[in-house]
Amino acid sequence: MSLWRIASARCQCNSLLNACEVGAMIRLNVLDTRLNVCFSRASIQNLHTCPRALLVMVLLFPGRIAQEQCCMAALEDTSCTQGINMAKDEGDCKSLLSGSSCETKTARMCCECCLLGRALQDQKLSCHLGLPVSHQCGQVSHACCLDGFPMLLCGSALMSNVPHLFPLIPSLHWPLPQPRPHTGPSHSDINECLLGSYNCRAGERCINTVGSYRCQRVVSCGTGYELTESNICKDVDECETGTHNCGPELECQNTQGSFRCRPRVRCGSGFIQDALGSCIDINECLSQTAPCPSGQLCINTVGSYTCQRNTVNCGRGYHLNEDGTRCVDVDECQGPDAACGGHGCINQLGSYRCECRAGYAFNSISRSCDDINECRHYPGRLCAHKCENTVGSFQCSCTPGFKLASDGRNCDDVNECESSPCSQECANVYGSYQCYCRRGYQLSDVDGVVCEDIDECALPTGGHICSYRCHNTPGSFHCTCPELGYSLAPNGRNCQDIDECVTGTHSCSVTESCFNIQGGFRCLSFECPTNYRRSGEAPRVERSDIIRCVKSCQPNDISCILDPVHSVSHTVISMATFRDFSKPEEIVFLRTMQPASFSMGVPDIVFDILEGNEHNYFDIIKRYEHGMTVGVVRQVKPIIGPLHVVLKLAMNYVTSGVVSHRNIVNVHVFVSEFWF
Repeated sequence: MSLWRIASARCQCNSLLNACEVGAMIRLNVLDTRLNVCFSRASIQNLHTCPRALLVMVLLFPGRIAQEQCCMAALEDTSCTQGINMAKDEGDCKSLLSGSSCETKTARMCCECCLLGRALQDQKLSCHLGLPVSHQCGQVSHACCLDGFPMLLCGSALMSNVPHLFPLIPSLHWPLPQPRPHTGPSHSDINECLLGSYNCRAGERCINTVGSYRCQRVVSCGTGYELTESNICKDVDECETGTHNCGPELECQNTQGSFRCRPRVRCGSGFIQDALGSCIDINECLSQTAPCPSGQLCINTVGSYTCQRNTVNCGRGYHLNEDGTRCVDVDECQGPDAACGGHGCINQLGSYRCECRAGYAFNSISRSCDDINECRHYPGRLCAHKCENTVGSFQCSCTPGFKLASDGRNCDDVNECESSPCSQECANVYGSYQCYCRRGYQLSDVDGVVCEDIDECALPTGGHICSYRCHNTPGSFHCTCPELGYSLAPNGRNCQDIDECVTGTHSCSVTESCFNIQGGFRCLSFECPTNYRRSGEAPRVERSDIIRCVKSCQPNDISCILDPVHSVSHTVISMATFRDFSKPEEIVFLRTMQPASFSMGVPDIVFDILEGNEHNYFDIIKRYEHGMTVGVVRQVKPIIGPLHVVLKLAMNYVTSGVVSHRNIVNVHVFVSEFWF
């Protein structure tokens, strides 16, 4: 029964306490034997059963739960009696199969064991028939076979036989086997180790045996010993067993718990033998107390010693006086050896001391003056830059770019520019110098001193320095323009067109008109075609009208009247070659006097390029500006000059899909060779 089952069963024990008090002493007398039997026969798998827990409680708390022990024993007796009565009255134990409590299990065990005894009685067999069941179950079976009540049993012992008893009863075959001769009552072994009735010494543990017990050491004997059957640690003779590691030149000698390797050859008197067997002389003068008589000196010899009469022996720094009776101090400073090597010398009793010059320190071991490394003893405090030790002193020096100051320790900056190290300009900096060049030169990457000319024309941006051509000069450059038609601008880089028509440097005749173009001029002469006359109206194009001819027909000239062309104009424009052409460029604007109108009856104006656009360099579009219709001629492709092309443009006035009349504009386009 588990510990909580014991606690919950206390209320059931109240009615039995009186009976327990009466028979408590009787039951407790047999308690030790019954518990020992229960514990020794209980199965490990049944550690959770109540009798095992009861045993633990009895062992741990014997004084406090004495009444609980008595009560539980009484409950087990009651449960067992209930099972025996059920076996006698009903002849089966089916009603006890579903329960799992401690009392139900105890009753079921007793019931089944009693049925086994009744079966022996029914078959007329001996009640002492030896069956493969526990001793306690055999008692119940024997009692029921004799039709009596069994003696008080331990519930836990019965519980431990459940796995054997359950398959036993249903499988009995009749007739049962012949009973074995009864040899007398059986006895259960007493576990003296659990009951504490053993007599083992400290460091030993109790091991139960059938009918007795034995004591076994808990701690092993250790290296060099073995445990005998009588539990005694016995020394192992490694020399006898051959488990030693002594070499062939050594012999083994056993010791308690170990062994010792001893040399086979023994050393004589006055020697001691080491672990390797070598003989070492013994210094008897040191190992013995006063081996020589008083007044004599002990002198060690190989294997022995001798005694000699004492003589005066002066130590270092002393010598015998003239009569040889005592030791006097030696004045090392007066000797010819120059003990201090040129330094000051002070004599002392038995020794001397040197007074070292500056830069030296006295060495008490060698008794001489050693040089002091001032640079190591005072780092960073003696010299501003670098310190170099010398014998008895030190010397300061400076890094490149500096010179030693007058105090011999600090460093002053050197003005390297005074020696003109640079090819052009020099700037002194702290500890060094920097060369730089005048405009148009750059410092050489090789030595950083020489200035090399910069070829401005070869720079990545050289193509934009001059409009036409760039000429490099030492330290600079100059620009030039084409020989004809251009002159150099005041900035010295751009090329500007020369207007020959203004300067009068053209070669046009009186009957020709001079028209300036980029980089030159053209002599133009335009005549009006037949039936057209020159108009004196002001020009209506963005640039200049050279001539405008309007139709003038005779009254009877029907073909002239029916000709839809009302006017013919000639316009001249000059353009440079676009260096970076990225989008259409508007070059000519054709403006009309007709307002933009979309009402019925008002003619629409349609612009068209009739001739001169074989390479599709141009197009014409229509747009409205300030309420007026404007035709815009655009350059839509890059043109490389020189080029002269005449664009014949038409301004068509269309009414109801029919051209009522048109104006013709001839645009003379001159494209120069250059972009400026």
